[in-house]
This record gives sequence, C-alpha cells and structure tokens, in this order.
Amino acid sequence: MTAPGEGRIREVQRRLRAGQGAFVPKPVLPVIDEVVATVLSQHTSDINSERAFARLKDRFPSWEEVAAAPAGHVADAIRCGGIADQKARRIQQILATIRAREGRIDLGRLRDLDDAAARTYLESLPGVGPKTAACVLTFALGRAAFPVDTHVHRVAVRLGWLPAKTTADTAHRLLEPMVPADIRYDLHVAMIGHGRTTCRAQRPRCGACALLDLCAYGRQGAAPADQRHPARRAGSRRPPPGQPALSWRS
Repeated sequence: MTAPGEGRIREVQRRLRAGQGAFVPKPVLPVIDEVVATVLSQHTSDINSERAFARLKDRFPSWEEVAAAPAGHVADAIRCGGIADQKARRIQQILATIRAREGRIDLGRLRDLDDAAARTYLESLPGVGPKTAACVLTFALGRAAFPVDTHVHRVAVRLGWLPAKTTADTAHRLLEPMVPADIRYDLHVAMIGHGRTTCRAQRPRCGACALLDLCAYGRQGAAPADQRHPARRAGSRRPPPGQPALSWRS
C-alpha cells in the first residue's frame, strides 16, 4: 500500500463534495455537551441519538443533576438511543471524573489548551478513545482533527489509504496527518455520506461511484468475473473488515 498524496486526497474531497452539495458543519455544542452527545451516538442512528440527548437534557436541566441521579433514571431518559444502561454508566463516570478534576462539571478550559493537550485530556476520560476525542475536537473546539468512524474507515481501506486490517486506533493515527488540515472536517462528513449511500459495507454501488477510477476495490468489482479476486467472484461480495456506523459521530 502506498499512502496517497495531498493532490489525490483533495481530488477525492472535490468529487464527493461535487456530488453531495456544499459542506454544512453541524451546530456547535458546549464541549461537555458534545462529549455526552458523542457517547450517545455510539451504535445507533443520528435520529435516535439526538432524541436521546434531547430527552436527557429535558429530564435533567444540568449535568450536575445527571451525575447525581440514580443510574437507572439516566438510562430511562436515554432508552431510545440503545444500550442505555451501559451509556448511562459511562456518562456518569465521565461527569464524575470531570467534577473531581475541575471542581465542577465543565470543560470550557479545553478551549485554552493546544490540540495535543486537549486530545490527551479527552482521551484520559473514562471510555473516551481517539474517535470520541476527535469528534469533540472537531465539532465543539473547531480543531483540525479527523474523526474516523466505520464509514470513513471502510472508504479509506477500499481506496487503498489504509491496509485492510488496520485497527480503528491506528486508522486515526495514520489518516489525520495524511489529510490536509483545511479539509479534514469537510472530508470526514463527505466520506460518511459516501459510505452510507454508495460505498456501503454490503453491496457497494461501485458502478455509480465518483471515485471508481481512484479505487482498486471498486475497479476489482467492476472487472469481469474471471478477472476478480477469488473473494469477489459470483456469490461472494465480502467487504473489508468493519461494520457500518449509523451515526456520524460513531
């Protein structure tokens, strides 16, 4: 595998954006809100995670109240977001850690830290890994991070930007410096959209893909059956490792 040059990456962003329309960033939330929203987005759809977040905020007007409530009450408020008991425990652990460190439940001071320090702080919170930290850096702090969800991961592997068996943590480490800083947020959103609609985990629509000539995986699928890799012959359309995420934060 040869890492793509900046020109190739910008061409991918240009083509995806041409097909998807103008880039629209998501509304900016307070840092702590974005942390919780990202936890809620895991393993569910945007609609369900946003509904769970709204219900949590409606049931508990402050994060202090969320931290102090019985875990079951928090889980009940976010039930529509899936795996509610696990997410409730994780959210309360994060809030308790922040309060112990900061004396209150607030992460506003992360805005005064540089990117590396803010990332280190976020990843030191219970259950917060590179993906959640990158989401918070990008969406709440306006930093040039590059969150890698399973759509982004899958598209990058198929384009040949990552080896097929690259882990999620390694994907973050490799892709972020590879992607030009000024298009990271835009390309993140574009690759998620592409992964959901065209470069799907099952039955990807390679014939309709704007990136076909840049994608070895897609060209392989478009080849005659007797020229395909054995794993791609009739009756077998196995995608590379990774399951599709349903939320753009996850």
